[in-house]
Amino acid sequence: MKSPRPSGDDGQNLAELSARADELRRELDRASYEYHVLDRPTISDAQYDRMYRELLELEEAHPTLRTPDSPTQRVGAEPASQLAKHTHLVAMLSLSNAFNDEELAAWEERIVRLAGDSVRKAGYNCELKIDGAAIALTYREGVLVAGATRGNGTIGELVTTNLRTIREIPLRLRGSDHPPMMEIRGEVYMPFSGFERMNEQRIAAGQPVFANPRNAAAGALRQLDPKITASRPLKFYGYAIALPDGETLPVSTQDALLDLLESWGIPVAPHRRCCLGLEKVNEWAHEIEHKVRGSLDFAIDGGVVKVNGLSLWPDLGVVGGREPRYAIARKFAPDIAETKLLGIEVNVGRTGTINPFAVLDPVEIGGAQVKLATLHNFDLVARKDLRVGDLVQVKRAGEVIPQVIGPVPDRRDAANPPAPYVPPTHCPSCGTALITGSEQGMLYCPNFDCPSRQLEGLVHFASRNAMDIRGLSYARIRQLVDAKLVHDPSDLYDLTAGQLVELDRLAEKSAWALIQALEASKAQPLSKLLFALGVEGVGEIAAKQIAKHFGTMDAIADATAEQILEIHGIGDTIAESIVAWFANPRARRLIDRLRERGLTLTEPQTQTSGALKGMTVVITGSLPTLSRDQAIALVEANGGRVANSVSKKTSFVVVGEDAGSKLEKARQLGVETIDEAELKHRVAVT
Repeated sequence: MKSPRPSGDDGQNLAELSARADELRRELDRASYEYHVLDRPTISDAQYDRMYRELLELEEAHPTLRTPDSPTQRVGAEPASQLAKHTHLVAMLSLSNAFNDEELAAWEERIVRLAGDSVRKAGYNCELKIDGAAIALTYREGVLVAGATRGNGTIGELVTTNLRTIREIPLRLRGSDHPPMMEIRGEVYMPFSGFERMNEQRIAAGQPVFANPRNAAAGALRQLDPKITASRPLKFYGYAIALPDGETLPVSTQDALLDLLESWGIPVAPHRRCCLGLEKVNEWAHEIEHKVRGSLDFAIDGGVVKVNGLSLWPDLGVVGGREPRYAIARKFAPDIAETKLLGIEVNVGRTGTINPFAVLDPVEIGGAQVKLATLHNFDLVARKDLRVGDLVQVKRAGEVIPQVIGPVPDRRDAANPPAPYVPPTHCPSCGTALITGSEQGMLYCPNFDCPSRQLEGLVHFASRNAMDIRGLSYARIRQLVDAKLVHDPSDLYDLTAGQLVELDRLAEKSAWALIQALEASKAQPLSKLLFALGVEGVGEIAAKQIAKHFGTMDAIADATAEQILEIHGIGDTIAESIVAWFANPRARRLIDRLRERGLTLTEPQTQTSGALKGMTVVITGSLPTLSRDQAIALVEANGGRVANSVSKKTSFVVVGEDAGSKLEKARQLGVETIDEAELKHRVAVT
């Protein structure tokens, strides 16, 4: 694009250029808001870049057109020699802590004594307590004019140029009727994904890593060169507004205040909730700590509980000039800890994947003792430069699976550092030479008869979502394999009660129950059997789609990759995996043996109403009357497709009790959410 070449003396032309610059700023601001805050971009990166370059050229040719809220001002200021001081409009206070339900109840008793039962009637607003760096953003007539760190609560450090680099912070607020002067308070944080990626890059460059996301975020804000801050993956959530004395907010509750911030383009943390009564507050806190926390891509150290009615705040006052009584931090147990990496070991998956995992010096994280952690693949081990003997940071991802964030290299013994980790070259179970797979960083055992592959494959085959063989636990399968009674799934159907009762701790009654469960599993449809076979990449939903499309096992076995790709939602990787699996003579022989033993190799073809034809549906939470399998069957019987994740292509989300991150994602993307009753109504089920 050619840069504009106006005449500086042409006032009319300059006015036109000024109007064009204003239009570009509005379009760029809207695009940035849709991309960074709503996660719903409406223009391509190339379109954004073209508009940005045009605006930059206009402002360089005519500096008088440049405004403080221009997108071009996010990065580009010269490094500062030192950080100036900034006095906050209103002091930024600290919060007192409650570490359990009893301490939260004691807080409520104190504030009810001061302000009466109106506190309970107003309810409480519950918000995530982001573990980041507190900041104050000063807006004058809706335009960002200053940004500062918390400092000592009264005076902070001015870091305006650094804060301008954070895309979630609007340089000009959306909407109108903003207070003439105000401070918007919030937290700058660094997502786990960005933190890990940044540390991996620093390791590769021979630089020291950061200890944790909070320290990394705080350090990035205090850089003298804003270009360094811009290179760090920082994000922002707002939660409060401070006004000069005598000014009042146009809302009466904390919940409405957060809605107001969102309407101005300020991102607000997810999972907030209004609660009437402390019982509901406790339910929210327990849900966040034990169900939601592990799925978040950022660190929290608790929740913040605030009296929802803003008019009650002045009456409740401040303790010791620093802790407001109207709010309290409901603290959680830490979910990140440091411990020693004692070893890196591997196990063999049912498809031959060699999966590395970390053996840790036991450490308590989030109220549970952690001894093992996932390492995903060998490429990740190399990128993080994990070495046995390292001090490492470990995070609990949800209630079950801990993850190693990375090492702390500056704590290594410089004189005698641990040796770099070397991946295995042969299968630890059968000794077969390992091969690389299509997925980066993965190693595979190609031996179809590998004992570990067989064991894990049998466990998967019998699992609830596959053939659902009750009584066939991991320990029981291990017994059968060790006794050489079972090698592959077809052998299960040759077992007799007499053989089973010979095993330790298996009574005759349990033996007959297992034989009956095996017999019942023969009636499972083709989709269940296809999933149970453990073909790499073929999950429950894909198995149902493929079985429904082809109808018989023979048709699937003879299908080409091109024919499989005709199924909506099935990609190249799955198609090629299926073709490769059925090309193995051992796989064909297994299917023949299963056929001989009477298993079902066809899929029932149901008549669909078509009420949900062409729609993509996501189901989250526990529904009142339908199990998940029943809900999926209902959607599919009416022509719909059930997906595992929410995207812009999702038609609607069916929401039940204890819905998690999928509900939040639907709200962010503007995807319709309905309950079970509405789903039944749409498909005319009574």
